[in-house]
Amino acid sequence: MAKTLTFAVMHFSVAFTVAYLLTGDLLVGGLVAMVEPAVNTVAFYFHEMAWNMRDKLQEVGSESLQDWMTLNSEGAGR
Repeated sequence: MAKTLTFAVMHFSVAFTVAYLLTGDLLVGGLVAMVEPAVNTVAFYFHEMAWNMRDKLQEVGSESLQDWMTLNSEGAGR
């Protein structure tokens, strides 16, 4: 979680600076800097979760993944 929070602070700073330089408006820069990094931080969190799941699935192996996919596709029509 600390990694996600430090990423958010860095992203906020970059977003504010870029938005302010493009618009010259502190309000627009501040709004963009609050909304865009907040959305991106949430996306980053889920990206990390997906990436970690990918690593775990690679450890388990493709045969187990195929078994899991088969079991889940059979129950999809219920």
